[in-house]
Amino acid sequence: MTDPCTGFPPVARRDARILILGSMPGDASLRAGQYYAHPYNHFWPIMGALCGAGPELPYRRRLARLRAAGIALWDVLRECRRHGSLDAAVELRTATANELLPFLRAHPGIGRVLFNGALAARIWHRRIQPGVERELPGLELLRLPSTSPAHAAVSRARKLRQWRAACALSPRASPAGSSGGSVRTARSRRPAPPAPAPRRTPAGSAHRRAARRARAAG
Repeated sequence: MTDPCTGFPPVARRDARILILGSMPGDASLRAGQYYAHPYNHFWPIMGALCGAGPELPYRRRLARLRAAGIALWDVLRECRRHGSLDAAVELRTATANELLPFLRAHPGIGRVLFNGALAARIWHRRIQPGVERELPGLELLRLPSTSPAHAAVSRARKLRQWRAACALSPRASPAGSSGGSVRTARSRRPAPPAPAPRRTPAGSAHRRAARRARAAG
């Protein structure tokens, strides 16, 4: 049997506005004691483009940049057993979730939760959402493409577009309860199609129709 994996404490200031949740740090991250430490993970390059927390900075400075940008970082799982490093290898029956409701109470400015991949969103929906939804019905939930190198079906450029859109929107812009507690999948924005041109009525046609109706009535 594999040894249990134990995650990291959260990274957050009290005035955080956005919470990014992964599932459980991978093996490279656990060995390094750092979030998203795998050299091919796109998380830190994306954060570098969004708030200057790029991989060229020392780890502590990256975390400071996240905090200054109002971004909190944590995982949905506190502990689990896992064969390998992939989300698909997590033994969910052995998994223990983090205490996310008390965390959100302690950070009342958080209005949006971004899930880094499908597993984080699924665990939230099954284990965490019911309690949070009763207390925080206006919390907005967005599932984003995983920054893991294993999620190669989505290009880094497309991931960046979706993460940029999710982080740029004001978390408090939506009315309370607008998300209904459901997890939405973030998508790249496309320009709206042009509105159809108004249908033109030939000048004077309305008057001619009225005159015909008057003659018929007479």
